[in-house]
Amino acid sequence: MSEFECKIKQLESLTPFVWRILLEPERPVSFKAGQYIRVVMGETDKRPFSIANGAHDSQFIELHVGASAHNPWAMQVIEKMQQGGKVLLDGPHGKAQLRDSEPKPTILMAGGTGFSYTWSILQTLLATPLREPVFLYWGTKTLEDMYALDVLQKLATQHPKLKVIPVLENPSDDWQGRTGLVHQAVLEDFISLEPYQVYVAGRFEMAGVAREAFHQQGLLLDNLFGDAYEFI
Repeated sequence: MSEFECKIKQLESLTPFVWRILLEPERPVSFKAGQYIRVVMGETDKRPFSIANGAHDSQFIELHVGASAHNPWAMQVIEKMQQGGKVLLDGPHGKAQLRDSEPKPTILMAGGTGFSYTWSILQTLLATPLREPVFLYWGTKTLEDMYALDVLQKLATQHPKLKVIPVLENPSDDWQGRTGLVHQAVLEDFISLEPYQVYVAGRFEMAGVAREAFHQQGLLLDNLFGDAYEFI
């Protein structure tokens, strides 16, 4: 783990509240799918964000940052990026990386911009033919918040072992898909979670509730991964 400088190659808004940042390190950075970096704002101020690109793509670092005037912690990072030039990162960090030495059926579950964590893992898994089924559950408040749904649905048509399940908390009247809380959708779909490995990213409260509920439904806690579990 070390500090490294990156050029700010691209900054685009994916929704009114989510930004995609593409950074080019001064040299390729080796990381594992599911790890995170920290944006160095000051000597004692380093802010963590999941790496969104696959581990095979070490030439760039992609971040998805949820930021608004009501979230100054993240908005200050966006403002720093808008100044252009370069930014200092440190990492990679995290112990919730993809375990793929012995493939298992896999559930990826994300709330909001926690999707970036699952997106890195999914892209890494899809870099080689899938040997086991992969289920990606993504929960957001509205359909407009689900900024990568079209890409995911296209991938699901290309990879028969991949299933994408979007879940909306506040759907429009014409929404035909799943509704409610994303972890509840997982519980409804699997009688037992014992055979699966599960990767979770989102609010700590959601991660804590999911851990308890999934364990009660048979999930072995050794097969549950997420950065939140280092803290809760």
